[in-house]
Amino acid sequence: MTQQKSNKAALYILMFNMFIAMGSIGIIIPVMPEYLKLFGAAGQVLGMLIATFALAQFVFSPIAGNLSDQYGRKNLIIFGLIVTGLAQIGFGLSTDVWMLFLARFLGGLGSAFVAPPIMAFVADVTTYEERGKGMGMIGAAMSFGFMIGPGIGGFLSKVSLHFPFYTAGFAAILAAILSFFLLPATKPNTAKNAQKKDNLVKQMARSVRMPYFVMLIIMLVFSFGIANFQTTLSLFVTEKFNYTPTDIAIILVMGGAFGVVVQMFVITPLFNRFGEMKVVLVNLFIAAVSIFLILFASGFALILIVATIFSTATTLIRPAVNTLISKLAENEQGYAAGLNNAYMSLGNMIGPALAGMLFDWNMNSPYIFGSIILMACFFLALIWTMKKAPHLMHPDSN
Repeated sequence: MTQQKSNKAALYILMFNMFIAMGSIGIIIPVMPEYLKLFGAAGQVLGMLIATFALAQFVFSPIAGNLSDQYGRKNLIIFGLIVTGLAQIGFGLSTDVWMLFLARFLGGLGSAFVAPPIMAFVADVTTYEERGKGMGMIGAAMSFGFMIGPGIGGFLSKVSLHFPFYTAGFAAILAAILSFFLLPATKPNTAKNAQKKDNLVKQMARSVRMPYFVMLIIMLVFSFGIANFQTTLSLFVTEKFNYTPTDIAIILVMGGAFGVVVQMFVITPLFNRFGEMKVVLVNLFIAAVSIFLILFASGFALILIVATIFSTATTLIRPAVNTLISKLAENEQGYAAGLNNAYMSLGNMIGPALAGMLFDWNMNSPYIFGSIILMACFFLALIWTMKKAPHLMHPDSN
């Protein structure tokens, strides 16, 4: 009973850490247009800043995953949170554009040392049967942070444009302090660590041979879809309906909040009844349809509903994919989590850059393209499952 309570407490601390890490990604969205004016910069710099953050995540996530397998999860999480906090504070203190890029790169590095060890930590403190529930809790915190970050940034910016970054920075450092005192140390299985000391290119090449490679592709594609949606939504509704930053914050926060409720209370029964793979397939289809339907929604209520459906679908995909990867990874939890985060970061990096270019060409094109990509991913996952892993269509047989 004592061990169960300790594991449950650890999950709550990990949820808070993940919320802080993901919130730091989204917090810049509503603040940056005005903040960049202080530096004489505009939208192109914003896209490059988002891509810089994701690039650092992409490069360092596999490294962090490997290190967590070798040296444990706790110290890497604490290090990542401290770097994240200092990067956010540094962003708020920046006086030149190059300092903004340096701060965002360090922020991405810090985030890379938080997310993969947290995913691996969940595998350490949960049983095989409880893995889905644990991943759902972390996924809820991740989704809530990613979605509510823009809302928090918009609200705190009323104090000053610098204040959101200072708040996020001190919150990350506080999370690091709490983790130092409250997070238990785990001893991961290091039996196979010797074979995974490859560089990033070799690790990405090796990922093609992993049994969960298709899950990594799904992570990349739906992360691209989320980044594509979030990057252009504010521009889309502002240009088409003249929405205010408050309207945009409500749409993003409502979608995130509903997704968290579903992940906390609905996802475990869904996994138990249908299995993770069916949850992935159904929600890939729903995400593809809903991102397309945003083009036909008129009126705040309809846009809110469609955006919430899309957000909920994508927030259900994440823990399902995380759970499948974790179950297929066996004792390579840190390595698999690092690759998982790297593919997610790759989607987060490509999504904003491509979405911005498509939006400049035609404001509807990011949603059409996003729908096509998500639907293609649905058919890829369906065909792979039917041919290579039909057992994944049944619950409790992973």
